[in-house]
Amino acid sequence: IWRGNTFQEGKFRMKQLRVEATGRLSPWLSYRYRQRLNKGDSPDGYRDNTLASIDYAAIGVNVGKWEFFMGKQCAAYGGIDFNLNPIEVLENSAITDYMSNFMSGIKISYNVAPTHILQFQVLNSLTEKSEKMYGDWEKSKMPLLYTLHWNGNFNNFYKTRWSVSLMNETKGKNLTYFALGNQLDFTDKFGMFLDWAYTRQDVDRMGLITKMVNPEGTKFNTTKVDYMSTILHLHYRFQPKWNAFVKGICDTSGIYAAHDGLQKGNYCTSWGYLGGVEFYPFNDYTLHFFAAYIGRTFNYSSRAEAFGNKDYSTNTLAVGFIWQMPVF
Repeated sequence: IWRGNTFQEGKFRMKQLRVEATGRLSPWLSYRYRQRLNKGDSPDGYRDNTLASIDYAAIGVNVGKWEFFMGKQCAAYGGIDFNLNPIEVLENSAITDYMSNFMSGIKISYNVAPTHILQFQVLNSLTEKSEKMYGDWEKSKMPLLYTLHWNGNFNNFYKTRWSVSLMNETKGKNLTYFALGNQLDFTDKFGMFLDWAYTRQDVDRMGLITKMVNPEGTKFNTTKVDYMSTILHLHYRFQPKWNAFVKGICDTSGIYAAHDGLQKGNYCTSWGYLGGVEFYPFNDYTLHFFAAYIGRTFNYSSRAEAFGNKDYSTNTLAVGFIWQMPVF
């Protein structure tokens, strides 16, 4: 790993280690459980009284074209990259990393057509105590997340994962989130996806702007912030067992309305750039080896530089493997 032109360290790292069990007990009843084994858990746990390391602990009930999925689950945000298995993603956008996606509640799905599904979801929005997440803002009595999601498929050529979400953060303050995921498979060998996501937050849930403008800490997260992410990913399977890919990420962080001496406008733009090759030794694609370059550059505007933030970049060469190990 390099930060700028300075080599920092080389190390072995188990980035993701998860155990997952999914199945169908009957034609109408299914289940899913997934836990991250290398994630520490906060002693006070979650608002829903489950450990932070548990991503899924839920059951699904099918009734004709309807499905009801209840328990701990992932927020039904849009985006192709967001909806991949997390162990398959070498570098996330800022929104994916900081939005806290696993919460308890219910999701209702309706099969409009065999290849088009509408989903409506209601989840707890607090994943920790309100004071820890937002500071000393007055707590909401109904801290919930509402999401409407469209999962579409047009002849296996164009696929969509679009969503719009509304979250009650603290008393009288809300968060809106839009995500548009678009996947194009031109041939069996060549494909791409383009994701766009934007969130406007009355109180800074992600915390990135708060850290920029209050580096010494504050009792209140800052307000009226917005974040935007764009991801472009292309892959080409040049041999049956070999795949090459490139990926670009652009994240912006800003304030959408001036307040408390903070100017309106962009505060940081970060660029992520990845490229590599993958080798799949088995036909079921459960195991693959990879070699990749991962770079990030953070450019702060004059608004952020006034608070002591400085531009920097990181560069990483990664070689490893990803294995979705079948147990049964």
